[in-house]
Amino acid sequence: MEQVLVNGLYLGMQYALIALGLTLVFALMNVLNFAHGQLYVVGGFITYIIYGKLGLPFFVAIVASGVTLGLVGAVIEKFLFRPVIRKSVREESTMLLAAAIAFFLDAIILLLFGEKQRGVPKILDGVMNLDFVVIMPYDRILIAALAGSSIVAFILFMQYSKPGRAMRALAQDRIAAQLMGVNVDRYSMVGFALGAMLAGVAGGLLVSIVGVNSGIGGPVSIKAFMMVMIGGAGVISGAIAGGFILGMLESIGLTVLVAYGDLTYLVIFVSLMIFLSIRPQGLMGKPWG
Repeated sequence: MEQVLVNGLYLGMQYALIALGLTLVFALMNVLNFAHGQLYVVGGFITYIIYGKLGLPFFVAIVASGVTLGLVGAVIEKFLFRPVIRKSVREESTMLLAAAIAFFLDAIILLLFGEKQRGVPKILDGVMNLDFVVIMPYDRILIAALAGSSIVAFILFMQYSKPGRAMRALAQDRIAAQLMGVNVDRYSMVGFALGAMLAGVAGGLLVSIVGVNSGIGGPVSIKAFMMVMIGGAGVISGAIAGGFILGMLESIGLTVLVAYGDLTYLVIFVSLMIFLSIRPQGLMGKPWG
């Protein structure tokens, strides 16, 4: 049981980091970014190139992934989402744009890297063994620590920095924040860039454990949406809770249902449907409408 809990916490940290970027964009812009998983994949491949191919330090690769994805996110918001939001009278337009960006990134990634699974050398060798109860490789401990530190840094940034307070004001009431002098365009771009940066950092961290390939963008997006819906759309604390809940469910399911393979995810999806039928706004979200 101890091993299951440790694995669940480890998965939860990675998943929470992925979900945070998605829920931030939704809270600020009311946009369902279907390309979030593809941004994760791009971050993974950047780390693969810098750390796996060029041999530069892993931390340099993670920083490069985050910065590059932040710039990509800023460009996507300014030149794609912003004009569509201004000119469109239907919210579905942003959903179609996000889906188009996801398909475009999938095609670019496939063209550049093909379908082959890519991995990188281990960051650290060795395994921590606590009295044969909990076994955890040192590289996973490092990845969990980096993911947890990123989550804490994000929360502190949103809570105490001027851009963080501005983005929280936008998320609460866009019109009121604009009347109080908040530059909506600037902080929408900052928020989208920060969301993309979190996806890139998560992709860079996990490429060292599970690798990366061109076909995982869609599944990652689905998991991110699941976490957001569990916790409550647009709620940062809800995204973190959703990430840990999904991580724990996967850990328990893969242990208990190990003989049945993919049945774990079937059970998780069925449980999610039942949960949403009872509480469609999620654990911490407000009722919609």
